[in-house]
Amino acid sequence: MQASRPRAALRAVARAALVAAPVLSTVPSVAIAQSSLDPVIVIGTREAQPLSRSVADVVLIDADTLRDSGAGSVADVLRRYAGLQLAANGGPGQTTGYFLRGANTSATVVMIDGVRVGSATLGQASFEAMSLANIERIEVLRGPASGLYGADAVGGVIQIVTRQGQGPLNLRAGASVGEYGSRQGDVSVSGAQAGFDYAASLSRDTSDGTTAIRGDRGNSSYNPDKDGFTRTVASARLGFTPAQGHRIGISATQSRLNAQYDSATFDDQFIAHPEGDFRNRLKTRQAALDYRGTLSPIWTTTLQFARGTDDSVSGLADATRFKTTRDQATWQNALRLAPDQQLVLAYEHLQEQADGVTSGTLKRTNNAYIAGYSGLFGPAALEANLRRDTNSVYGDNTTGSLGGSFALSPTLKLRALAGKTFRAPTFNDTDFPFYGHRDIRPEQGRSAEIGLNWRSGASSASATVYRNKVKDLIIYNPDPALCPPAPDFAFGCAANVGRARLTGATLTGAHRIGNWNLAANVDFLDAKDTDTGARLIRRAAHQESVSVDYDTGVWSAGATLTDVGKRPDTGATLGGYALLDLRATWRFLPQWRLEAKILNAADRDVEPVYAYQGLGRQAWVGVRYDMKGL
Repeated sequence: MQASRPRAALRAVARAALVAAPVLSTVPSVAIAQSSLDPVIVIGTREAQPLSRSVADVVLIDADTLRDSGAGSVADVLRRYAGLQLAANGGPGQTTGYFLRGANTSATVVMIDGVRVGSATLGQASFEAMSLANIERIEVLRGPASGLYGADAVGGVIQIVTRQGQGPLNLRAGASVGEYGSRQGDVSVSGAQAGFDYAASLSRDTSDGTTAIRGDRGNSSYNPDKDGFTRTVASARLGFTPAQGHRIGISATQSRLNAQYDSATFDDQFIAHPEGDFRNRLKTRQAALDYRGTLSPIWTTTLQFARGTDDSVSGLADATRFKTTRDQATWQNALRLAPDQQLVLAYEHLQEQADGVTSGTLKRTNNAYIAGYSGLFGPAALEANLRRDTNSVYGDNTTGSLGGSFALSPTLKLRALAGKTFRAPTFNDTDFPFYGHRDIRPEQGRSAEIGLNWRSGASSASATVYRNKVKDLIIYNPDPALCPPAPDFAFGCAANVGRARLTGATLTGAHRIGNWNLAANVDFLDAKDTDTGARLIRRAAHQESVSVDYDTGVWSAGATLTDVGKRPDTGATLGGYALLDLRATWRFLPQWRLEAKILNAADRDVEPVYAYQGLGRQAWVGVRYDMKGL
């Protein structure tokens, strides 16, 4: 695919952004340049800390950025602001893979309100089942994090935080319609009174879509019908503060996704029949009960009990079902040793259950002990974490990280971080018939990075380079000699035979001047199989995103250009593409505004995965109401 004019323009803007780094802002995150206050994050140490003090590479995507981005999905937001690379089996509503710093989809932890989510059989979270309507902010830790969050935090951790009530009663609502028969609506209420805080939201998205599989690749599953989806998401949070410094809370989120996709059945002659109505019916639930209390000026304790389920039914009338259930208990204690010295001690218990992998129910338990330290020493900062996991199936793993930063000047900070990580085998890896076995070991990784952060007023910039070596990759190996001696593995099995090296650089920037906001995020990635020297499939060597917004307070207009480079896929090389998204709003009353956006305005042909296709140009128009004012 030839480079388009929008791609050439994007590269020119990206080069200008890098040359002008001293006058740009870092996007940990675009939202930072929009506030004179230092935002607070939790993900970097498991306890609240100012974003500017974080030693790790953390991106914060706040509520205003989520509202004004014009992005079409959670995955699109993460690609634009956190550099996440995507691999979707078609357009919106279809199964989406993701790569943070080039790590496998199963090597990134995803949480909602502190509860780990996703399928333990596939080893991934379903961004296609999530809605932007109920999210307050997203925190992304890029880099090694197993020392804090355990298994699978190789590429990093994504923490999604839903709204929590505060202040007087507030009502929000929105509705919009778009091409491809798309419709979206949401309503939410929040507030706090007499020691209680509350928040609840409901959203529904539908689209007729287009065929998920392209007709020009000879794929036997091609069906020219429309592969649309319907998604309904509901969430609620309720809290009670009986005394200052003590809060008891309960939260719950449920999502239902019904998405049509292309597949085929085969007759006795192995002839494909793709005419059926194949559907993926996915229901996810997360519920948690928590308590947080300040027991003394130096001791804060947190207790959380949570359950999450991921229930997928895919296919035709004889659909297959895979269900994951996770029960999680956490006790965490933060000890203030001094005003700028903190020790975090935590215990986590996790029980995972899977149904559908075999004819029975599979279970495993994990117990973990965590110790973390963070402290300031004048211009220097230190963060150290150590974690011990004991699993009933794949044994013991000790991981950790050590990082530090030094303020070279009031505006420039140098930071470095190194850590050991591991990815746990999925239930498919350990138990799927004719493939999995209990001798499989976790993947092991060692990562190091160094970065520079600069900030002055409404301008900032950052640059991070990293290197991550992963061994014992779990892949299919056709050699029965590398499998346990059993008839089931006559044609091979899962085996720890792969090694990978992930190296790259991330350059981010944003600048605010008057009514203008500029932001850029540039990622370079060299992801290779070190045994063969081949590039890992579906990872682009580069991905860039540049945004420009103009806001007068009454009306606003903006554009985002996202460029994705060529990617190797199974048996093919996918061409690069550039997406131009346009947006505009008009605040005709303090509480009301009209919204319009055009996604993929240049109508580029997008092939996110070989033989699959994304949507073409899609125009949207809608209205939004906020009782407190927009």
